[in-house]
Amino acid sequence: MRADTACRAESATLLIVGLGLIGGSLAAGLRQRGFRGRMIACDPDAREIRRGIDMGLIDDGGTDLAALAPAADTIVLAVPVLAIPGVLGELRALNPELKGQTVTDVGSTKAIVRDAARRLFGRVPKTLVLGHPIAGSEKSGVAAADPDLYAGHNVILTPEADTDAGALARVRALWQSCGANVLEMDVERHDAVLAQTSHLPHLLAFSLVDTLARQDARLDIFRYAAGGFRDFTRIAGSDPVMWRDIFTANRDAVLASLDDFEAGLSRLRAAVETGDGDAMLAAFGRASHARHYFESLLNKTSYQTEYAMQPHSQVTYRVRPGGGARGRVRVPGDKSISHRSIMLGALADGVTTVTGFLEGEDSLATLQAFREMGVAIEGPHQGRVVIHGVGLHGLKAPSGPIYVGNSGTAMRLFAGLLAGQSFSSELAGDASLTKRPMNRVAEPLRAMGAVIDTAEDGRPPLKIHGGQALTGLYYDMPVASAQVKSCLLLAGLYAEGETWVREPAPTRDHTERMLGGFGYPVERDGDTCRLTGGKRLTAGPIDVPADISSAAFFMVAAAITPGSDLTLEHVGINPTRTGIINILKLMGANLELVDEREVGGEPVADIRVRHAPLKAVDIPVEQVPLAIDEFPALFIAAANAAGTTRLRDAAELRVKESDRLAAMADGLATLGVAHTLLDDGIDIVGNGDGSAASYGGGRIDSLGDHRIAMAFAVAALRASDDIVIDNCANVATSFPDFIELARRIGMGLDAEGGHVR
Repeated sequence: MRADTACRAESATLLIVGLGLIGGSLAAGLRQRGFRGRMIACDPDAREIRRGIDMGLIDDGGTDLAALAPAADTIVLAVPVLAIPGVLGELRALNPELKGQTVTDVGSTKAIVRDAARRLFGRVPKTLVLGHPIAGSEKSGVAAADPDLYAGHNVILTPEADTDAGALARVRALWQSCGANVLEMDVERHDAVLAQTSHLPHLLAFSLVDTLARQDARLDIFRYAAGGFRDFTRIAGSDPVMWRDIFTANRDAVLASLDDFEAGLSRLRAAVETGDGDAMLAAFGRASHARHYFESLLNKTSYQTEYAMQPHSQVTYRVRPGGGARGRVRVPGDKSISHRSIMLGALADGVTTVTGFLEGEDSLATLQAFREMGVAIEGPHQGRVVIHGVGLHGLKAPSGPIYVGNSGTAMRLFAGLLAGQSFSSELAGDASLTKRPMNRVAEPLRAMGAVIDTAEDGRPPLKIHGGQALTGLYYDMPVASAQVKSCLLLAGLYAEGETWVREPAPTRDHTERMLGGFGYPVERDGDTCRLTGGKRLTAGPIDVPADISSAAFFMVAAAITPGSDLTLEHVGINPTRTGIINILKLMGANLELVDEREVGGEPVADIRVRHAPLKAVDIPVEQVPLAIDEFPALFIAAANAAGTTRLRDAAELRVKESDRLAAMADGLATLGVAHTLLDDGIDIVGNGDGSAASYGGGRIDSLGDHRIAMAFAVAALRASDDIVIDNCANVATSFPDFIELARRIGMGLDAEGGHVR
């Protein structure tokens, strides 16, 4: 049932008490969207009632509540918040239990209304649903009524535990029928949030304008004020009486917010007074990125650096069959190295300049996390970031949970880094990350002396208790994992004595290399690396090479497409990451490394790939950990190779952003690729005939896994029909320019929905 239909069916007579801007706009919105019940209003100003009738907003009304209320089944209290208790008192006298009536309000502070209801009725009546539309205007009166005032805006309801479900549904439908987004939260949370985001800004705007208006030079001040002054002080033109009432009603929460603001202002004043540029930059950087986050929420786009607690908008890829893979491109910077450059740069003494930084959501979330912990960071701007390090012990407690988006790398590395801090912290991520296991880092960290709480089955969020004395340990990893190794090495920086980590198979060694680049000695003895805690990191420049995991998709694109000739520039070829290259060469790919060199301790090269017939292989077990993130792309290569490609000992793929073995198997089945799925691997029967399509098309759910989405986009190069891929928004987490580069090399990729690039 549509919201407006539900509203018409259940609200035979709607009474709006207070026919000003808020009440009048509600009436206008309902009328415009087809409300067919009887709509009446009560207002102390008879002229407003007459105007509302003349405008066609209401059917009737008057100034006497007692004469109007008994006929209404739904009543909306759209009066100033301090007037609501009085109106509730009148309603109680008419209907002591509000029997047969649903009552709601629009007050911008809820505790005073709830407490008044408890005093008057003995409890909050079950059919009283407290609410607050987050919308308004500097104009007032019914003449300013706007039928679209609530469209796309939030309305917050604060129901009690025993609120009548039918009454709650009616109020929800009422606002939804005006186009509003209806949310719920408890009363105290509502009042605290609104004090911070609405009430405090209004208080500051009133204060600033009042301060300047009382100065002798006020005419010149206002005459020459720039647009920023106008924008900031616009809300000071709001109704003074209304805001007096709001500040009175929500006094405690407003004062608490004002205390926080004054403390922050004092810190900023001290920074200006002493010329502390890093402190100013840190504050301005946090503010700038928080403002971008706010703007993204208003625009309903996916913001890349802050707490994206709402789900991403849906993005769907439609990829046409055929196309080419030719040219020269540079894919984004390596995500693993981007994460580590921010982390170690923040912990170093001095200023670290990073170039080639990946401006994807996961890396930016890491960057923002360090801003929240007091690190001054400039950028990113075209891949350049400048980090003003605070030293190993210079981080400050964040004001809330550290949000790492979709990045398991960030969460696991942060766990080690934060385990050694003097303050407590919490690590949170998006819905996908919340399903991933974290005991593999929590348990060895606890063995070092860390105190870490996890959710059920060792899943996020992670609550890390600060102030613990860590001691080094010897840890023999049961499963090869660069993330676990890096986590323990970062914890080892803060531990007493030596930390040893042995890996059963080689994994990427970016952390060890970068620690050495920052002057922190890490020793390697065969399959074991170790460091001693308590030393220092020294800042230095970092040039992030292009990410081989991102390059992998285009490497496969060129390898499977007849007529291709594609060069990928400045790609990191760290020997612990080259499984994709080794496996493709085993399959017969025409792949060569050009201009091999070393940049900042990391080997890089240009990779040229031209089409050649591929043959199936049994993937060597020793190559599995070296290509663990690239297997979705390699599965597409296997589907285009002659024979059956076999993968074993890859159970790690089950616990990535999705169960990648199952997700890829499901997608291959949709395309018609024969395969056999195993617990720890898969057999894929490929087509080695380059003159014909290798499989069909179809619709595939990527399960929000960026690598699944990109793999099947590449698959379309050899498909016979369109491949449509759902839930692709998370591609921005690791490869924000994927669509642009895919089109540049010749792929027929279109994206629809959400915020696409």
